[in-house]
Amino acid sequence: MKSVLVTGATGYIGGRLVPRLLEAGYKVTVLVRSPQKLTDVPWAEQVSVIEGDLTDPVAVTAACEGQDVVYYLVHSMGAKGKFEEIETRAARTVAKAAADAGVGRIVYLGGLHPEGSDLSVHLQSRKKVGEILLASSVPTVAFQAGVVIGSGSTSFEMIRHLTDVLPYMPAPKWVRNFIQPIAVRDVMYYLVAAAELPSSINRTFDIGGPDVLRYGQVMNGYALEAGLGQRHIASLPVLTPWVASQWVNLVTPIPRNIAVPIIASLQHDCVASEHDIDGVIPPPPGGLTGYRNSVRLALAKMEAGEVETTWQNSSVLGSPSDPLPSDPNWAGHKVFIDFKERRSEAPSEKLWAVVEGIGGANGWYSFPLAWALRGWLDKLVGGVGLRRGRRHPQRLQTGEALDFWRVERLERGRLLLLRAEMRLPGRAWLEMRVVPDGAGALYQQRAIFFPKGLSGRLYWIAILPFHGIIFNGMANRITAAAMRGM
Repeated sequence: MKSVLVTGATGYIGGRLVPRLLEAGYKVTVLVRSPQKLTDVPWAEQVSVIEGDLTDPVAVTAACEGQDVVYYLVHSMGAKGKFEEIETRAARTVAKAAADAGVGRIVYLGGLHPEGSDLSVHLQSRKKVGEILLASSVPTVAFQAGVVIGSGSTSFEMIRHLTDVLPYMPAPKWVRNFIQPIAVRDVMYYLVAAAELPSSINRTFDIGGPDVLRYGQVMNGYALEAGLGQRHIASLPVLTPWVASQWVNLVTPIPRNIAVPIIASLQHDCVASEHDIDGVIPPPPGGLTGYRNSVRLALAKMEAGEVETTWQNSSVLGSPSDPLPSDPNWAGHKVFIDFKERRSEAPSEKLWAVVEGIGGANGWYSFPLAWALRGWLDKLVGGVGLRRGRRHPQRLQTGEALDFWRVERLERGRLLLLRAEMRLPGRAWLEMRVVPDGAGALYQQRAIFFPKGLSGRLYWIAILPFHGIIFNGMANRITAAAMRGM
């Protein structure tokens, strides 16, 4: 049995690849910065987990020891600061550790790009990562894929929301560019198959689906599969990449820091320049998935609530986690707390079902207009907004996105801790507890805010008048909803 190491296992691609490698009979180890994010994934008990960062030589060396294959699936989309330097350092660290450990194969997923063109800084960085891995002494396969279509993928969510919201779309001139989308199931097929390639192969391979389309055709293809009317798209040269990214930020769940690199990568045709992969990995049984069929499959998964992974839950290389300090460590911090407690006659499991189902289509049980307005304000300043929704209608997982929150801690049946990811002058959490109390249960709710400077304190004072409406309303309606569910 071959041993494989997967980096980026909490991300969109890595989170889907791990269970497929297990199904194929591989022994899987994952290297993650936040092991708690794997607490609720169904395959957590089947893998070995090593905590560490790709820029940490000690952790990477330990993870590579005894591995036959290393999957490099981490990138810096959305990262701030010197992400190119971080990506380069991470790639060199992995290349050296893999070589020292005698790893037989590295598999990398990069971005499809035209040769000889000025690439965006993110595409250029991903290209450089591939070059570093290929230059190592470890045989490397660097797949280059363009737009990945699947439930929860960044590209699919951008296409979906732009098309859903806008029957008429003024669009940048890049909507006339050609792209070659690929279904996420086909990306998985190539990644799994790459583990068995002979050591003589050390090169890049372009991979794409069977359809080459203009970006405008991609949006209208989605519209047809979603039962929407044909969208009228006008190409306007005045819409610069920066302006277009602001528009994407406002209309879709994609925040500005991720929209910018996506838009920048669409400035050129993105089509496979060679099809050499067919000579080493034959197409999947039944052939590659066409674009319209990949959209159909993604919509069906969303309708059934079976989204495996989403872009929203991906970790960004170099972005630190920011957990809530434990209560004893609050000494020395200025902290504001809004505490509410209600008793419910409903049993604790009924109350917990309401708590775990919060957000997304179910809403936040109080003053919907205020929540919507806060989401729009967040989008206007480049935040994530409320449009991210939730992956599954009833069940949450540690580390996943929930509207403009992140599930930081989940003790199913008793505790849900959410960390705010909206733009704030400080750090905020929302904690919800269910405590059995005789035949019923207690619902306890804490809003916790660590202000940053004077602006943080003024912010808390400014929103105090709304707390009585929002947080009281939440506590009352959550307990009432539990009673209705009996």
